[in-house]
Amino acid sequence: MNRDRLRRSVLYASASNPANIAQAPLYRADCLVYDLEDSVSVAEKDAARFLVYNTLRRPRISQSELVVRINGLDTPFGRQDLEAIVRAKPDLIRLPKCESPEIVHEVCDEISRIERDAGIEENSIGIMAIIETASGLLNARETAMASKRLVALSLGGEDFTASMKTTRTAKGTELYYARNVIALAARAAGIQAIDTVYSDINDEEGLVEDTLAIKNIGYDGKVAIHPRQVDRINTLFTPTDKEIDKAMRIFAAIREANARNSGVIALDGKMIDAPVVERARRTMALAKATGKWNGGDEDGVE
Repeated sequence: MNRDRLRRSVLYASASNPANIAQAPLYRADCLVYDLEDSVSVAEKDAARFLVYNTLRRPRISQSELVVRINGLDTPFGRQDLEAIVRAKPDLIRLPKCESPEIVHEVCDEISRIERDAGIEENSIGIMAIIETASGLLNARETAMASKRLVALSLGGEDFTASMKTTRTAKGTELYYARNVIALAARAAGIQAIDTVYSDINDEEGLVEDTLAIKNIGYDGKVAIHPRQVDRINTLFTPTDKEIDKAMRIFAAIREANARNSGVIALDGKMIDAPVVERARRTMALAKATGKWNGGDEDGVE
C-alpha cells in the first residue's frame, strides 16, 4: 500500500459490463475503480463480483492503481464483496457512504481477518472512504483519522446533494462547504483528498473550471465519470513548464544566497520564505511523479 502515490484521476468502470472492465486500463487513469455498487443491478451482483475477482487475479497490464468500490456493509452484498475481493489483492477498497469512523473500523477488521485467513500480508490493502451524506461530512475529521489503511477521503457529490435536499449545479456552489471540510480533514490526517465527478461529459470547459476550483482548494485528484475526462484531469493536476521553471529558480536563488552567506533570499522582488519553498518542493515532487522532471535531486537545499 502506497499512501502517497499519484491519484490525479480516478476512473470508474462498471463491473456489470465486461467490455468496460477490459478496456478501462487503456485510458491511463492513475486509479481505476471497478464498481460493484451503484452501476450494478441486484440481479448482477454475483456475476460482477466474480468478474472483478478474476480480473484482479490476472497479470496487470497498466500502471493504474487498482481499486474496487464495494457495496456497503449495511447491504446484503458488502461482506460478500470483501470476502471475495480482498483475496484477489486489489490496491484499495473504495468504501461508499462512510458515515463515521466506526464504519472504517468495521471494514478494517473484516479486511484484516480475510488477509490473515488468505495468507496475505496484513495492512497491504488500503481504503479510500467516500463521504456522501450530511452526517458523514460532520464526522469527516474523525473518519479521516480512523485507520492507517486510509489513503484518501473522497466526496460523493450526487448522494451528498441529495442528502442536503438540493441539486448539483454547473458552478458547484452547493458543494463548496463540503469540499473544504473534506480537504481540511484529509490534510489534518495526512491523507489525500479526491473530488467528486463532473457529470456533464460533453462540457469540457465546465470540467476544466470545476477541476481548477478544487485544485485551488487543495485536492489531489478528481473522479472521472467517462474515459474522455481522464487526460484533461491528469493535465490539470500536472505542473506546467512555467511552474517547474519557477520552482527551479527558487532553489537556485536559495543556493546563491547560501553561497553568499546571506539570510535574505528574494526572487523577482519577492521574499522567499518557508511556505514558498514548501510549494516549490511539492511542485517538483509532482513533476517527478508525473514524469515531467527526471533531474534527480532538484533542489539541493536544506
